[in-house]
This record gives sequence, C-alpha cells and structure tokens, in this order.
Amino acid sequence: MVGPGLTTDDVMTVALEMAGMQRIPDDSAIYVAGQGLRRVLMGVDIGAAELLLARQLGVDGVIAHHPAGSTATLRFPRVLGRQVEFMVEAGVPAEEARNVVQPAISRGMLRAQAANFDHTPSAARLLGMPFLNVHLPLDEVGRRIMVEAIERHTESLGREPTVADIVDALSTIPEIRDAPTGVMVPVGRLDRPAGRVVVFHGAGTNGGFPVAQALARAGVGTVIYIHVAAEEADRLRALKLDTFSLVVSGHIASDLIGINLFVAELERRGVEVIRMSGL
Repeated sequence: MVGPGLTTDDVMTVALEMAGMQRIPDDSAIYVAGQGLRRVLMGVDIGAAELLLARQLGVDGVIAHHPAGSTATLRFPRVLGRQVEFMVEAGVPAEEARNVVQPAISRGMLRAQAANFDHTPSAARLLGMPFLNVHLPLDEVGRRIMVEAIERHTESLGREPTVADIVDALSTIPEIRDAPTGVMVPVGRLDRPAGRVVVFHGAGTNGGFPVAQALARAGVGTVIYIHVAAEEADRLRALKLDTFSLVVSGHIASDLIGINLFVAELERRGVEVIRMSGL
C-alpha cells in the first residue's frame, strides 16, 4: 500500500534532525510548499530547465542542494558566520576570526543585491511544483563523517599522522574514494606531518586564502577544503609555510556524503528519489 507521502516541511525536518539543527538555516528554504511527495527529483543544482524536466517525469516535487533563489540566496552570506565558529574552535582569536571573515560576508551581501533571486522559484510556482533546497544541514552531516573518518584512521596508526595519512583517511569514504576528481594537496607535501587538522566544510563555502592563513598562524597543520580557487592556492604557496598543508577533497564528492545519507533516509520513509545534477 502506497503511503500518503511527505510534505515539504517533512522533508526539511528530516534534514534538520540528521544535522541536529533546530531551525532552517539561512542557505536553505522551501520555495513552493507541497504535500503528498512520494516521488521526487533531486540534484545538486536545480534551475528552471530541471523543473521542466521534473514536470515531464511526473514527479511530486523537487529538491536542490545548493541555494536556488529567494531567501536562501539573499541570506546566504549569513551562513559564512559559521566560518568564524570553526576558526575560533581551531584556536584563532575571536576578533581576528571576525575580521578575516567579514570581507567575504560583505562581498556576499553585495552579490546578493545583484542576483535575480526569484528566477527559479518563479518557475516552480508557475508549474505548481513543490520545491525546496537543503544545503547546510547536509554539509554538516558530511563534515562530521569526514572528521570521524580522519579520527578513526589516524588513531589506528600508532604514530603521528602525515598529510598522506589524511588523504588515505578521506579515501576511506566511498563518495570520495570513488569520485573522478580525487583528493589533491595543492599546498604542502604528502610526507609533511599533518599536525592539527581542521575540516572546513559546512560553512557556506571554503574560506579561501584569508581563513587558511589565519588557521596556519594559529598552529593548524592541515586544512581540508572541499574546493579552492587556483589563485587562492597560489597565494598560500607563496607564503612558503613549512608546517602547513591544504588538502582539497572535491566539491561534489564531499557534498554527496551528506546527500546520500539524506536520500537513503527519504527512501526509508517511502519516497522514491530520482537522482540527477551531480547525484
């Protein structure tokens, strides 16, 4: 017997519960509410074309990972405040951490002013297609798994881990191990001691050069970003830091860690999930 399906609120609640969050974060939103979701389309990035495909496929709703407009686009810069939290936890003084992150928040606010924030949500409304995106909760789930994988692998070594050991630890996670991108070390060396390791995921986006430099100053030996711009890595290499390495785990591969668990939970609740756009 087919169940009544989930509401868009139910779907969001599943993600929040998985991440241990009490409210919808600023980079996630329900754009078009709906109910009776038994068959949904989900992708990392969803636009008007994907919504039209969803209508053609006859699904009951669509879930994006990345923000797709409206409040999630306009409020996204607020999520970058989590970068301050991560930095303080890693030993960066609070005032310094705020000063490092504030320029990125300001740039994000200005970009939001230029965005056509209702482009995709308006298409969903015209199609009558229930539509939401879930970003930070799933990234937080993925971050915790990455931290656990590193701790589990390095504790079994019986010696101080190297950067190569951190790469090996990440590669025990199926989504990273099986990805076409592979783990990279654009700054530092594989044979360098890993030192203190910070997984910088689940904070909107990576912190680029300023955050990595501040973490290095605080004594962090290895920072893990899921992606980084080439010019940011170049700036870090130019510092010629002898005890710092930057590991890049891969954007889509790392996002999929939390996404796949979320999809499995939806399926456990009787929802069929059609995967596309990175899934």
